[in-house]
Amino acid sequence: MFWSLPLPLLVRFMPPLENQSSALRIPFMERLPSTDGIIAEQRWIWNSTILLAWIMWILLVTSASRPQWVGEPIELPISGRSVMLAVDLSGSMEERDLELGGQPVTRLQVVKSVLQPFIQRRQGDRLGLILFGNQAYLQTPLTFDRKTLSQMLVEAELGLAGEKTAIGDAIGLAVKRMLELSDNEKVLVLLTDGRNTAGNIAPRKAGDLAAKAGMKIHTIGVGADEMWIRSLFGKRKVNPSSELDEKMLIDLSKITGGQYFRARSTEELEKVYRLIDKLEPVEQDRESYRPLRALFPWTLGLSLFLGCVWGFGVMIRRFGIRKAFLSMIRFQYKKVVA
Repeated sequence: MFWSLPLPLLVRFMPPLENQSSALRIPFMERLPSTDGIIAEQRWIWNSTILLAWIMWILLVTSASRPQWVGEPIELPISGRSVMLAVDLSGSMEERDLELGGQPVTRLQVVKSVLQPFIQRRQGDRLGLILFGNQAYLQTPLTFDRKTLSQMLVEAELGLAGEKTAIGDAIGLAVKRMLELSDNEKVLVLLTDGRNTAGNIAPRKAGDLAAKAGMKIHTIGVGADEMWIRSLFGKRKVNPSSELDEKMLIDLSKITGGQYFRARSTEELEKVYRLIDKLEPVEQDRESYRPLRALFPWTLGLSLFLGCVWGFGVMIRRFGIRKAFLSMIRFQYKKVVA
């Protein structure tokens, strides 16, 4: 862009389109009053205008070149881990056997409230979200954008993926999405409250595939062991987690080198995710970036300001101060009306 700076000089030294050398002879030239002062003033105005025009032109060219301010390098805390979160959205997650703030709420509401701070604490990890019911769906691919991941979790609703539980499909999908990563990077945190009742892949087979792919699976069984319900014969105690297949979850963790956790309350679920927080990170080369800030608005704004000053000066010389202000007000009024 700076190669265009000499363009006004090329225009200035171009030959005129027509010959304008004609002049009017005045026989009484010596009797006219002296114009030396007027010519000197006009010359000063002309030189000032040329200088102002050059400054404006240089500022415009500088703006077009898009100058940027480059900040100091900022290191990003990259741990190298990729953590996929698999959350059960089957119909049983609607059970109100857990409490949040002293009020009984659904299991899914508790999971959302506990997972939110867990996601925010995982700075430096790539996180992904899988929701599973009748089938498994990749809600959010692996990303460093924890805010978006949290929002996608909040928007998850019961029944979104069906009423049944496809645990094997959720593991298979996680293996597929993290297959190309190195063995010491892959972690799957699978949360469920039941047993495998749907899907095309058996959990044991999916666990074997995960072990071969080098993926570690941490399983979480959520749900209270007992709760009181009302019936025609009064209150009776039931086990709302009778469908939880703990043996299957334990086997999945063992064959992949992970751990199984049991969360019977909101407090226990919080402890589980804090224990998972203590996983050792995989060291990698640090990444850094330099923040950029565009500077062209400053040079462009200064050029426009000088243009306004120059235009206002022209109006003052032609019409005087009062008329110049009136002209500006009239011009702004016309713009508003238009």
